[in-house]
Amino acid sequence: MVFRYTYMKIIIAGGGEVGFHLAKLLSFESLDITLIDTEKERLNYAESHLDIKAIKGDALSLSLMEEAQVASSDLFIAVTSEEATNITICALAKQLGCKRTIARISNFEFIRAKETISFQEIGVDELISPEELAANEIQQLLDQSAFSNSYEFEEGALTLIGTKLDDDVPFVGKTVKDAASIFSDVHFMPIAIQRQGTQTTIIPRGDSCFENGDTVFFITLKEGVEELYKLTGKKKTSIKNIMILGGGKIGYNTARELCKKKFKVTILEKNKKKAFEIADLLPNALVIHGDGRNSDLLDEEELSSMDAFISVTENSETNIMSCLMAKTKNVKKTIALVENMDYFQLSHSIGIDTLINKKLLTANTIFRYIRKGDVVDMTTLNNLNAEILEFVVNANSKVANYRIKDIDFPRTAIIGGVIKEGVGIIALGNYEIQPGDRIVVCCLPRSIKRIEQLFL
Repeated sequence: MVFRYTYMKIIIAGGGEVGFHLAKLLSFESLDITLIDTEKERLNYAESHLDIKAIKGDALSLSLMEEAQVASSDLFIAVTSEEATNITICALAKQLGCKRTIARISNFEFIRAKETISFQEIGVDELISPEELAANEIQQLLDQSAFSNSYEFEEGALTLIGTKLDDDVPFVGKTVKDAASIFSDVHFMPIAIQRQGTQTTIIPRGDSCFENGDTVFFITLKEGVEELYKLTGKKKTSIKNIMILGGGKIGYNTARELCKKKFKVTILEKNKKKAFEIADLLPNALVIHGDGRNSDLLDEEELSSMDAFISVTENSETNIMSCLMAKTKNVKKTIALVENMDYFQLSHSIGIDTLINKKLLTANTIFRYIRKGDVVDMTTLNNLNAEILEFVVNANSKVANYRIKDIDFPRTAIIGGVIKEGVGIIALGNYEIQPGDRIVVCCLPRSIKRIEQLFL
């Protein structure tokens, strides 16, 4: 379900980090946005930073829903911390006349029951689980273990990966144009550069130079992944032994999926009752009752022999510190769950391979549903102030039947690749875009509207 709009009235219930980040993303779109929350401080902060309307009160109140004009709204998004409240609010909003509803939930069973239970019949069009999104993100990060970020389009027809450049990488110090002439037979393209120690995202052009310490994001074909391993000096390490700190919903579901794939999984859980429950549910995993912050316990459980360490407790600081400890033991891949958005910007400077934030994942996933044009996929990557969008070209699109080099494309955006009939293509300037093509574009936020107009 993707909304195509010229004007939309959107109501968001829940002004926490998910709701605020979502409102922030949507505010760039010049939409009519109303944010509902019970805490005045949250609403004051949102109103002072965003062009939105704020209403204080309980979203379950019918009089408040009337004040928010739910009956004439196009989309109602419930992202409060209570899953039952979110489902109820959406059901009420739909009964009152709202066109579409999205509810944030935490229960994985609801997601898996979509085939047997019709949530649409009770008024909930989409269910979004932050915990499921985080578990899926971890799985994908483990698949490309040497790289800090990865994302697949159309089941791997094109893959987006990010990696930090060391000074011995052969194209460091060269421009994109020079690197392309030297490595002319490669199957990947740089689409974004993050300079070390800055929050600046550069969309690379021919004269952009690769520098030591840059984090570079590439769109690549399957064969291009191997080429990037060789050129960047990254070692394709086999991930077999994985330690997970925290047996909550994310830790448990990640462990369960990894056990299905025959990984050797060790789970550390400090709650004795929960540890025994997980041990019963996951007989193929080694479950240890203990505090993962205890360095002696980690040594005793042979942390240094692990290929990956994933810390997903409810405490961000615990997750960060335990991953740093794992790094001192030469664990190849570390992933930490963080709740604080400020930490999310610091992954590389902290020294951890990847930080994930389930609130940011949730907001970006919901945002994906309300893009203009035929947007079929979208992602925002760790530490990257840019969006990666996948458009389907239709016969009336302004880019249809034009070569890429002849399109008036903004300099703050780049076409990374094309998927034609399921096959990925690294498309250069002479490629002629055809109806039915799926185009992967990376662009800075200020270019989104202009890019969308090209694909309408």
